[in-house]
Amino acid sequence: MNKKRSVAILSAVLMSVLAACGSNSSQDAEPVVAEDATSADAMFNDADVMFAQMMIPHHEQAIEMSDIALDPTIGAGEKVLELATQIKNAQDPEIALMKDLLAAWGQPLVAEGDVDHSTMMSGMMSADELAELGTLTGPAFDAAWAAAMIAHHEGAIEMAETVLADGNNAEILTLAKAIIDAQQAEIETLRSL
Repeated sequence: MNKKRSVAILSAVLMSVLAACGSNSSQDAEPVVAEDATSADAMFNDADVMFAQMMIPHHEQAIEMSDIALDPTIGAGEKVLELATQIKNAQDPEIALMKDLLAAWGQPLVAEGDVDHSTMMSGMMSADELAELGTLTGPAFDAAWAAAMIAHHEGAIEMAETVLADGNNAEILTLAKAIIDAQQAEIETLRSL
């Protein structure tokens, strides 16, 4: 290949990369393939990355809420204890999956700039609200925990629906569908409390 043609190809590639970087919309950006990609599942876009980066702390808070419920001094009811255990058992492996995907994609666990996105996520409790939840016991705890977990699950479902519309990665899309199904069922159980 002659030098002039090589420079032209390199310029075209750089222009494409710069155009994608300048885009604010994940729908406009072309899917990216991780360098160590061995399958189509390695393809991802900005929506996939943002979903994983935001769902990890969202799930971590649900586990924290479940740990509070599982504290024997709280005196949570049997149904709350069952749900708290179920939530932990489901969301721990989902967190691991999302961390593994971000690592495979060469993406950070936290969005650039260390911005606290928790205020942007629907259903997240503040530190004060979590602390207050931990002061309740018995039926008062059960009612407050159920209400907080319903709001929390609704926020997760909203995030999952967004990535289903905008995401590209097959594993993330499968996870989003599983989150919607599982958490919608848990919401129905929580409402019965």
